[in-house]
Amino acid sequence: MVDMVHSMRTFVRVVEAGTFTAVARESNVTTAQVSRAVSLLEDELQTLLLHRTTRHLSVTEAGAKYFERAKLILAELDNATVEARNAMSHAHGRLRVHAAPGLARGAVTAALIAYQARHPDVSVDLEVAQIMPNLVEDGYDVSLVGSMQLPDSAYIAQKLGSSHAVLAASPAYLERHGIPTRAEDLAQHTLLRFSCPGMPLDEWPLEGADGSSIVTVKTSPFQTNVPDAMRYALQSGAGIGVLAAYNAVDDLRSGALVRVLPQWRLRQMNVYALYVSRRYLDAKTRTLVDFLREWLTPALAKFEHEIDLLAQRDIAQQARDNAATPDRSAQQTPSASVQTVH
Repeated sequence: MVDMVHSMRTFVRVVEAGTFTAVARESNVTTAQVSRAVSLLEDELQTLLLHRTTRHLSVTEAGAKYFERAKLILAELDNATVEARNAMSHAHGRLRVHAAPGLARGAVTAALIAYQARHPDVSVDLEVAQIMPNLVEDGYDVSLVGSMQLPDSAYIAQKLGSSHAVLAASPAYLERHGIPTRAEDLAQHTLLRFSCPGMPLDEWPLEGADGSSIVTVKTSPFQTNVPDAMRYALQSGAGIGVLAAYNAVDDLRSGALVRVLPQWRLRQMNVYALYVSRRYLDAKTRTLVDFLREWLTPALAKFEHEIDLLAQRDIAQQARDNAATPDRSAQQTPSASVQTVH
């Protein structure tokens, strides 16, 4: 099989140098090998490119036309090779990133802005959607998701950190309906369901120092798959719901929301960067994943730490309230069942 690119390069150099010998010398091969490469090219093209005599080479009319086109083709090929190699070594071009809504609001957008400032030759295109896209078909470089259990896929998954979700409600709701002090008390409250991949819709798997509980949410007057919609519903006093730590911390800090059952939190959720291939990963994708590990991992840990500090504050406050006043939990139609495992 003829190596067309090699034969084309050899022919171009022979025309430029004027002799087989000169090309053989610069390529550290024999004159016969150079001559054979040109002959194979002529056989493949079914066209005579060079007139040969013992003392002289001349280019045929077809050879002259082929020489001009071949130079352009080889130049384009060399440019493409340089671009491809630069893509592996220098971060540049358009970077398409998918992120789940909660992550995009809570941490990822700030990280992407900081990444772009560090890599000004990269333009970042962030698409926010709850459902993870097909990275190949939809043309994404990286997908950022949080999940208790990552679904099976052929993608490479880099864990960037972990987080927990917590239960929260507005002060107005708790003033009207009372503050739950045990997981079992949730059966007397209005529970709002949050739908997202990797998390059961009708169960809240809680963990605490004393064991774990499964709260089954049988019915719900409001359900959403968007964290900001859940925040608004909770702030409006619609009930008790679930928010990831990175989405809840601002409202818990300001008092717009109150942590419910601060001794409990939902099962750990991991945050992943997903991409298509580990082999020959281009520079923009590689540097983004490295940057997110540098930026996002400590940011998630900071959210968790602050949530824990707020929980300690709320537990102490609840202890003071319980000592001062009787249980004011209102009796409602049960909307949840609880199984506790110690």
